Amino acid sequence: MARLAQTAGLTDVQQEILSTVRDFVDKEIIPVATELEHRDEYPQQIVDGLKELGLFGLMIPEEYGGLGESLLTYALCVEEIARGWMSVSGIINTHFIVAYMLKQHGTQEQKDHFLPRMAAGDIRGAFSMSEPGLGSDVSAITSKAVRDGDEYVLNGQKMWLTNGGTSSLVAVLVRSDEGHPEGTAPHKSMTTFLIEKEPGFGEVRPGLTIPGKIEKMGYKGVDTTELIMDGLRLPADRVLGGVTGRGFYQMMDGVEVGRVNVAARGCGVAQRAFELGVSYAQQRHTFGKPIAQHQAIQFKLAEMATKVEAAHAMMVNAARKKDSGERNDLEAGMAKYLASEYCKEVVEDAFRIHGGYGFSKEYEIERLYREAPMLLIGEGTAEIQKMIIGRRLLEEYRFQG
Repeated sequence: MARLAQTAGLTDVQQEILSTVRDFVDKEIIPVATELEHRDEYPQQIVDGLKELGLFGLMIPEEYGGLGESLLTYALCVEEIARGWMSVSGIINTHFIVAYMLKQHGTQEQKDHFLPRMAAGDIRGAFSMSEPGLGSDVSAITSKAVRDGDEYVLNGQKMWLTNGGTSSLVAVLVRSDEGHPEGTAPHKSMTTFLIEKEPGFGEVRPGLTIPGKIEKMGYKGVDTTELIMDGLRLPADRVLGGVTGRGFYQMMDGVEVGRVNVAARGCGVAQRAFELGVSYAQQRHTFGKPIAQHQAIQFKLAEMATKVEAAHAMMVNAARKKDSGERNDLEAGMAKYLASEYCKEVVEDAFRIHGGYGFSKEYEIERLYREAPMLLIGEGTAEIQKMIIGRRLLEEYRFQG
């Protein structure tokens, strides 16, 4: 029988890449993921393996040393990696959002300077919009950049940076009122800055501090941090695209890629949860037979598999829409919403199938049960996705009275 979540219409190159990644996940990630996760240990050996495979340059154009692959290829690779350990997919996700933003919006000098080293994995990317006093309300950003001659001075505090410590390049969204008179809409007075820094914690460059890791319920191994700017000076050529006031649009473009990624992660985690559930159901016996032969468990497995298939199909559709050059905020929002919700449900059903053993740290499903909730809030909550979906539907189905 074919595995769940197969994708039709892939090229031979795409199939070869996915086969290579799947083998890597099965051999190098799954056997060690739970142990590393329990220790909250950064998976350096796994990351080195991904670098050797060339995955840090997967979507970066060949002219900059990357593989020049599509968002679909990337999303399918993320799905495989998340099936092994979701934290590893987070390490490459923020890297690719920054690389994508540079490719789409950077100046030629910025592309030439950053993309070859990002493709090689020598520069690792992170990005930040959120702050301690706001969640999804990007218009409430208070971090600010003020022009001072040929430089900008940045002040403020950012929150929830994946790869905040291990990254060496951070794309940060701040207010920049230069050239934008009072009363300008908030989203038109925001700018994305490219901040180079040393990996690590503490003061990583003058005016920039990365405090220690934020302790989390799940999504361990990957570092999640704050970022504090206190008189951070950057040259004007580190404004993404070279023009202020475009940061909001640049970030939203990147977030659409991020939402496809989160959907792919949800698909991967759900697939793994199904695999664990269906395997355990055939091994565990009650009332004289494997629990898989009980109708109640078969119904549960049927529902789980259907959700895995549906989420995968929506994720693939959203990726292909973006690859075609069309607007995909509707499809990305739907895919992220459905995949994250279904992931939570599939993981919980697999947890229930395991019974009391699901509560034991000896079983992999315990880790997945703590990881799945992050997908419910990453790249925008379900409520935010519904707002996006609802507004787009009203645009498409405008009443003609």
